[in-house]
Amino acid sequence: MNRTTLSLIAGTTALAAVTGFAALSAPDAPGTDTAAKSAAQLPVERTSLLCPAPSTSDLAETSYTSFTPVTKGTGSGGKAELRAAGEESADAPADGEDKGKGKDDGKSGKDKSAKPVLTPKEPGKPVTGDSSGGEAPALVGTADGRFAPGWTVQETTEVAAGTGRGLQGVNCTAPDTDFWFPGASTDADRTDYVHLTNPDDSAAVVDIELYGKDGALKSAVGEGITVRPHSSEPVLLSTLTDERQTNLTVHVNVRSGRVGAAVQALDDKLGGDWLAASADPSGSLVLPGIPKDATSVRLVAFTPADADADLKVRLASPSGLITPAGHETVHVKGGMTTAVYLGEVTRGEAGSLVLTPTDRSVPVVAALRVVRGKGDKQETAFIPAGRPVGKRATSADNSGKDSTLSLTAPRAAATVKVTASAGSEGGTPVSKTYTIKAGTTQDIEPPVPGGLKGTYALTVEPVSGGPVYGARTLAANEGGVPAFTVQTLPDDRGTVAVPEADEDLSVLQK
Repeated sequence: MNRTTLSLIAGTTALAAVTGFAALSAPDAPGTDTAAKSAAQLPVERTSLLCPAPSTSDLAETSYTSFTPVTKGTGSGGKAELRAAGEESADAPADGEDKGKGKDDGKSGKDKSAKPVLTPKEPGKPVTGDSSGGEAPALVGTADGRFAPGWTVQETTEVAAGTGRGLQGVNCTAPDTDFWFPGASTDADRTDYVHLTNPDDSAAVVDIELYGKDGALKSAVGEGITVRPHSSEPVLLSTLTDERQTNLTVHVNVRSGRVGAAVQALDDKLGGDWLAASADPSGSLVLPGIPKDATSVRLVAFTPADADADLKVRLASPSGLITPAGHETVHVKGGMTTAVYLGEVTRGEAGSLVLTPTDRSVPVVAALRVVRGKGDKQETAFIPAGRPVGKRATSADNSGKDSTLSLTAPRAAATVKVTASAGSEGGTPVSKTYTIKAGTTQDIEPPVPGGLKGTYALTVEPVSGGPVYGARTLAANEGGVPAFTVQTLPDDRGTVAVPEADEDLSVLQK
């Protein structure tokens, strides 16, 4: 996704208030001392998260879990709130709207009586909420002060029957301006929506581009989609094109403003789940946490570059990197979506897919469609290419059973600390340390808080070694269907690196 470059003139305090940045740096001038410019890691002071509308099914049961890990260096103030998108305060009306209008349409205006859906009381303890049926709205949330660093919200929905039945889960995401979704579809059995949520006071303008096996699909209606302030817009992919494509790559490009974006992929026969955005286009990708009992795995890849990409395909198994038989490499044509059926690639063991260039590096995005079960008892989930855990990653909504934490160290061995938070209704935190060997994936049974009541969060913190990638799988048995959902564990954006000043700048004020 796009990353904004900020000026350092605003100073340390202002920079610490911005979220979504792993580091801020400037080129070293010749002859300068790099050590004197060492960056300080400071907690972010404000962050935003957006949750898409969970389902249109009357049979849907949705739970929300909000959690902020305890972070050193924060003060005692602050709060975190999630509100229905239409109820989020908006100081300015939508473009062309009468400023005297109220909030009767639920999409704009300011409703001072609107109450937040979730309001955590303290960092380190999850808070939960729920909704039923198909009328639950998208949520817009903000956190500041001690609740901002690493704030995480999980949306989990159980659908008992019908299209997309099973378990659907998604991490609520920060707003951004560029998203890639390989693995979407306009096939006859699929009903895929792109959910666009605008957190701001002005309208956002979005382009949705579709790329199939032969390249870009023509779609005039995908251009210039307006998402009103503090509202959410679900866009059905099949209304953007007449072409039926089993495997599509969706590119969401925001011309004006910013949005949160996620694809809800619903299948008539294979259940459904949320498809989160892939990591930014890169020459090397890691897709972590394939369930060991997966009965079907399909890789979908796309390169936005003009050049073709040739990728080496390897599986990081519990014993090391192996090459799937018959799938040593994959060729991805520039501007075209490529799908590769990998079958039961994990063969009963934990696994993560590692893609690396065979020769020159060409940027690629990728995702996996994973199926568990057989016959009419199948369920689907998606695993996009992930970002490394970085400094810390958090996964909310764990119950103490039917949760699997999968960690992989594709290049070098790593040691990580995993902390189970207090429970939402009681329990004491517990931490354990694990060593992940180079080139391997380990499925670990997460630690459980002592005296657990309710749900809890897992926080993963690398201690030493190479980069670590992770994913958490939630599973449930829905009438004999092995329902499941997988969320990757990127860095939780809890801190921002702020270069320390190495000279007295007060003279600039004279």
